[in-house]
Amino acid sequence: MRIFDPHIHMTSRTTDDYEAMHVAGVRAVVEPAFWLGQPRTSAASFYDYFDALLGWEPFRAAQYGIVHHCTIALNPKEANDPRCTPVLDELPRYLVKDHVVAVGEIGYDSMTPAEDAALAVQLQLAADHGLPALIHTPHRDKLAGLRRTLDVVRESALPLDRVLIDHLNEITVKEAKNSGSWLGFSVYPDTKMDEERMVAILKEYGLERVLVNSAADWGRSDPLKTRRVGEAMLAAGFDEDDVDLVLWRNPIAFYGLSGRLDLDVQTTDPTHEGNSVLRGGA
Repeated sequence: MRIFDPHIHMTSRTTDDYEAMHVAGVRAVVEPAFWLGQPRTSAASFYDYFDALLGWEPFRAAQYGIVHHCTIALNPKEANDPRCTPVLDELPRYLVKDHVVAVGEIGYDSMTPAEDAALAVQLQLAADHGLPALIHTPHRDKLAGLRRTLDVVRESALPLDRVLIDHLNEITVKEAKNSGSWLGFSVYPDTKMDEERMVAILKEYGLERVLVNSAADWGRSDPLKTRRVGEAMLAAGFDEDDVDLVLWRNPIAFYGLSGRLDLDVQTTDPTHEGNSVLRGGA
């Protein structure tokens, strides 16, 4: 089973996770820029974070045979903080980088006017840079959030077939599918989707343009949830080609819209700016 996790926050994970993911079949990941849990106090703090997504994390992933790409954006939650919004002016210099395969995560947290403005600006940036967009739907009032998201996208220069709407569930999947967007599902141990619910959605709505991710981060999450979904699909009667479509070919098709996706693991130096993933002696 080959796996491409299209949404995982490896900055929050350890090298043990990279090792276990490789054993499970993960060979590629996309790491979206997101909220770190503790509020940032200035736009400048984003820049070191973006640099890490473009340098340190691809280096770490390559040590374990995994290709790492990222998406870059001002996330919805921090779009409400005026200390952070100046980052919008700096995004263009990051969106031209080779490993950036989408603008994201953008979208809604609390559905505020500030989030409306940040979403519209970043959809335009995606269109300007020829990139698709990864959109975060809110964890509360999900159907209202989806409908508001679709309204803003339809008013933008970015077509819906270049948009991945993430964190979908049984409440939102039908309208998202009817919109013509790509469909993203985050599978968690306790919240969002689980394997059985995910399989039920695949049975009802099909496999076309569906991406399944672990969204593993600093909270209770599991970077092997993609593998568990694949196993649940097989147990439910899907075949290996079905699993490959959802867990490998669909993510490639979506992020391939950027024209930047490279699935060859790059040979790296033993260190990244003098630092190694190793500890101790030789």
